[in-house]
Amino acid sequence: MLIDIKVPAFPESVQEGEVATWHKQVGDTVQRDDLLVDVETDKVVLEVVAAQSGVLVEILKEEGALLLSGEVMARFESGAVVASPASADATASTPEAAEGDAAPASPAARKLADEKGIDLVAIAGSGKDGRITKEDVVNFVAAPVTPAAPAAAAVSPTAAPPIAPADSGLALSAGERVEKRVPMTRMRARIAERLLDVTQTTAMLTTFNEVDMHRIMDLRTQFKDQFTSVHNGTRLGFMGFFVRSAVEALKRFPLVNASLDGSDVVYHGYQDIGVAVSSDRGLVVPVLRDVDQMSIAEIENKIAEYGGKARDGKLSIDEITGGTFTITNGGVFGSLVSTPILNPPQAAILGMHAIKERPIAEDGKVVIRPMMNLALSYDHRIIDGRDAVLFLVAIKDMIENPAKILLEI
Repeated sequence: MLIDIKVPAFPESVQEGEVATWHKQVGDTVQRDDLLVDVETDKVVLEVVAAQSGVLVEILKEEGALLLSGEVMARFESGAVVASPASADATASTPEAAEGDAAPASPAARKLADEKGIDLVAIAGSGKDGRITKEDVVNFVAAPVTPAAPAAAAVSPTAAPPIAPADSGLALSAGERVEKRVPMTRMRARIAERLLDVTQTTAMLTTFNEVDMHRIMDLRTQFKDQFTSVHNGTRLGFMGFFVRSAVEALKRFPLVNASLDGSDVVYHGYQDIGVAVSSDRGLVVPVLRDVDQMSIAEIENKIAEYGGKARDGKLSIDEITGGTFTITNGGVFGSLVSTPILNPPQAAILGMHAIKERPIAEDGKVVIRPMMNLALSYDHRIIDGRDAVLFLVAIKDMIENPAKILLEI
């Protein structure tokens, strides 16, 4: 019986997707729950698995094709007989496998490799069973062919060594002018679109403050080992304190927890905090829901879980949808101060930064303290400067006096 393989239902915030990688090809025998295809949206990669055992008989949407929710991508014959060894031998002689010693490659990968003049033998596949995907070809760093040099120069002991910029994806020699053009991923394109939209449609303003971290750091040093032991390996970081501080501050200043819907201000009677997480595919913001009911240990554990899922591309749509307020920590990368951009439709976002020892005045004396710059970007259309400043001061006060977090005062 033929079964249609359809695009998963997208939430309202996702308009379309794209075929990222076919893990099975026409004629492949699959077992129930085997991964068939990855569908990339602007938020996450959705995995489509086989509902029954059988054979993939037709692919209607090749890699790179745009997809709408519910659209048919392929057709699958359930209960089909497993291919015989003879059939397997015949499959091995198809053009896909006839790339010298190259691993099997998807049609989109072969096409792009042909366009770029790249030998598939040199590419390590990241797909299932070492299959080469389109993304593998895009990310492949091909060693540039150096033009033949005069014989005297070729053996010169003073020739400049190759220069390899850290993140350029190019291996260069001195004096070369090489460019590399790669297509923007759907997630990166959507991020760019949303960031540009924020700057054009909101009245974004940022207020700054600094916080003395020494009490939080002393508390963490004193109890981190015991905390990890009691809470089954969960590490005690700083984010749990900042999330709890944000929750208490949002209760005091509900406008900062609100959002704008047309001409209406929507007040949220709950605190769902998004925590920005960096992944290879870009920045994602998984959401901690009903944080006011979570302990610091539960917050830290959930953030660690989300971080692992983000690295593996396993975050679900539900886990990154919604949120009433966002926290981002550029300090993990060494940022000293920055202006975080709003995560619409939220009205505010808190930016944390690197902790640096600085001399400050305390009780008429100069002391050295570990200081962190804080930044609160907010939509000035609904949040006045007074509320934004007092909100940030409330967070500063709780971080500098962590007992207030526990006592909720």
